Amino acid sequence: MLMKAYDLPGGEAYAFFNCPLLRQERDTVLKLLKKCSALALALALGLSLAACSNAPASAHSATSPAVSSASGAAGARLLTDGAWRQVELPETVERVVCVGVGALRYTCYMGAADRVVGVEDYENEPSLTRLYSYVNGEKFKDLPVIGTNGSPSAEEIIAVDPQVIVMSEYASADADDLAARTGIPVVVVPGSDTTLDEKAYETLRVLGELYGLEGRAEELTSYLDGIKADLAAHTASVPETKRPSVYVAGVSFKGVHGFEGTEAHYGPLELLGANNLADSTGQAGAFDIDTEQVLTWDPDIIFLDFNGMDLINQDYAANPDFYNALSAVKNGKVYSQISFRSYASNLDTALADAYYAGCVIYPEQFADVDPVEKAGEIFTTLLGENPYNDLKEAGYEFRPIVLGK
Repeated sequence: MLMKAYDLPGGEAYAFFNCPLLRQERDTVLKLLKKCSALALALALGLSLAACSNAPASAHSATSPAVSSASGAAGARLLTDGAWRQVELPETVERVVCVGVGALRYTCYMGAADRVVGVEDYENEPSLTRLYSYVNGEKFKDLPVIGTNGSPSAEEIIAVDPQVIVMSEYASADADDLAARTGIPVVVVPGSDTTLDEKAYETLRVLGELYGLEGRAEELTSYLDGIKADLAAHTASVPETKRPSVYVAGVSFKGVHGFEGTEAHYGPLELLGANNLADSTGQAGAFDIDTEQVLTWDPDIIFLDFNGMDLINQDYAANPDFYNALSAVKNGKVYSQISFRSYASNLDTALADAYYAGCVIYPEQFADVDPVEKAGEIFTTLLGENPYNDLKEAGYEFRPIVLGK
């Protein structure tokens, strides 16, 4: 699994500033930081100008470039990024490159894909496993490549001349070092490797301020809060003891996995408060389990990630007795999950998966929900269009699954 920079002992500051209950207090602190930083910048500018005005003529001539630079700074602004760095930026940002997990994805959610002037190599080819790249494929397919898999190329970045580098905390580069090597400000965003954690919200805040799209950031924050509340409300009446046991298989991580590939605290199931059997293992994130343990658990419901279906069907052909001994297989309780793990978690597909899983696990409580219609709403809100029919044509759709077919 990808390392998370904030998942460290002693992370009290991160916990304080990103606790949902303290989000308003965090924003107040950020505003104060911004005001203090702006005052400091103004004071530094004033002192610089005063020094220049009191200098001899020859000295004034020698320092005229510094005066020009300071004058340029007067039109700049300061942003507190996701790593609590103060970054000086142009007043308007129209040209960016994105590096690492989540940087480009959330830029697309913000409606700022048109500002991207270079991409990592895999983003030149649109993929249905990354819907943000699929719906923006025509924009990205011919853009220059500026790195790969979170490893930026300083030379290629300089060549495309962005105003800002947007870098995920999961990237392999150091933000200050990259800024020094390119001469271009670097804004760090937390990104997110799960579903609707506080890093997702913080990424929206930072990008909203960066792009001058604070209204869009607030709109998405409100929408996502509504999704969480709606899912919680649908499941609130179900006692813990009445929640069916669930196993998710075929989960992708560091490549494709078969029936053994599962995930503790699987995002869509977390939002539903579902009884995910993988949670009982003490593991965190995606991992391979001994499939004999699944047989021992004998889950009520099984979900299969389409990314692992080829491997699962191959294993079913070789070991049909194992699968046919599972109650979920015998009772026709095997269902799909549209793959959302590609370059970490794709929030759009994960949320759609949550609603479909809710309809399967709690059919009575979700009787008012059409999961395909809800997926279309989520995709349109986050991506600007609804590619569900394209997913369906490619074989990715919400449906029961019969193994071996």
